[in-house]
Amino acid sequence: MSNKFGKVAVLFGGHSAEREVSLRSGAAVLAALQKQGIDAHAFDPKTQALTELLSAGFDRVFIVLHGRGGEDGTMQGALELLGLPYTGSRVLGSALAMDKIRCKWLFQAQGLPTAPFRVAKTSTAPDHAAMLSALNGKVMVKPANEGSSIGMSAASTAAELQQALDTAFAYDSDVLVEQWIQGREFTVSVLNGKALPVVEMRTPRSFYDYEAKYKSDSTQYLCPAPLTDEQTASLQQAAVAAFQAVGASGWGRVDAMLDQAGNFYLLEVNTVPGMTEKSLVPMAAKAAGLSFEQLVVEILEQTL
Repeated sequence: MSNKFGKVAVLFGGHSAEREVSLRSGAAVLAALQKQGIDAHAFDPKTQALTELLSAGFDRVFIVLHGRGGEDGTMQGALELLGLPYTGSRVLGSALAMDKIRCKWLFQAQGLPTAPFRVAKTSTAPDHAAMLSALNGKVMVKPANEGSSIGMSAASTAAELQQALDTAFAYDSDVLVEQWIQGREFTVSVLNGKALPVVEMRTPRSFYDYEAKYKSDSTQYLCPAPLTDEQTASLQQAAVAAFQAVGASGWGRVDAMLDQAGNFYLLEVNTVPGMTEKSLVPMAAKAAGLSFEQLVVEILEQTL
């Protein structure tokens, strides 16, 4: 089996704000591929020129770069030009999924459930009171093109909103201001067009932020999530529809929330989610009977 892939470059590290997470994900993927006799090698675009992929004779690429430069279509475009097959979404799906604002517009256009929102830009001064009033008094503020909850914060007063916008504007000139959803947090992994078992994330923190994702021991993960069969099916269906709406393909993850009235809201699509042994996609795959090694090979097989 290992011979059919030839020489594989595992791209991780990179330049984005999510470099540390990518280094951990990439190391896990590399080890899992090598364990199965696949000729896989580490490749960090921060220190290596992409032309080395050709000069070193690589046959295909496993992308484990999170955030800008790896998950936003730029790396995918470069690999298209180099003529190298790669894992995950193509250029358009990567670019659209990375842009939280355009994701929301696509969800709305497709009639998919998503929380009400406004867009703030550095070029125009927002009316804080009007924005809060239109969005039920409490909001979540997110840079349009960051992952791992970087630059995100909640706000329920004009002063808090300005502070949250200042934080987000440090990362992006366009910022998503989304109505706060009080409820439970879920994620649905998508592999080869099918939804895997749903994971529920529970944290004592105010939301599932960077600390809860990567540093806290208090975060709980329930997989399969304790939902009714109808709720599970409904959420999985919405997640696959959202994945397809942004043009994503191969593998990825769709995050969602369930409010206290029992309504689901789609948050975003991740086209290169975390891939450490403890990450959410491997957790869902395990519940579906796939080991971490089997999962990475199934993803790599998308390049054949």
